[in-house]
Amino acid sequence: MRLLVVCLGNICRSPLAEGVLRQRIDQARLGHRVVVDSAGTGGWHAGEPPDRRTIANAAAHGVDIAGLRARQLRASDYRDFHWLLCADRANLDDVRGRAPGNATARSALLLEWAGLGQGAEIPDPYTGGPEAFEHVWTLVDRAARAIVAGLADRTRTIDA
Repeated sequence: MRLLVVCLGNICRSPLAEGVLRQRIDQARLGHRVVVDSAGTGGWHAGEPPDRRTIANAAAHGVDIAGLRARQLRASDYRDFHWLLCADRANLDDVRGRAPGNATARSALLLEWAGLGQGAEIPDPYTGGPEAFEHVWTLVDRAARAIVAGLADRTRTIDA
């Protein structure tokens, strides 16, 4: 299964979710079954590392995302991934609006796809303080744990 986490600039929410998902997947020894990446709908930060506050927040929880680099969503992502998992409704609408005619990937809200609530969104912490980044950590960690539990549970099928 190939998962792409998408937010606006690929410097706060999506790289954090990518890092947490990768760590939880590796801890569960499911790396051979799942590939995770992240992208932003905008290209303003392409090539840059995640926001320093996101890096610090992840590091405080034992996740190293300092080596990640932002990139913009590209047309090939709609064929290269099974799921485009979006941080919020605006990102989801943008992702769906950009889908090329040959798209095979499905798109959904990350938290909703993880089973954490209909319409549940991850707020953008960019203009907030440390508590906003910690709130995002809590949400993406819960999502990552739920996704890994679903992948590990052979009786539950995660649609790909």
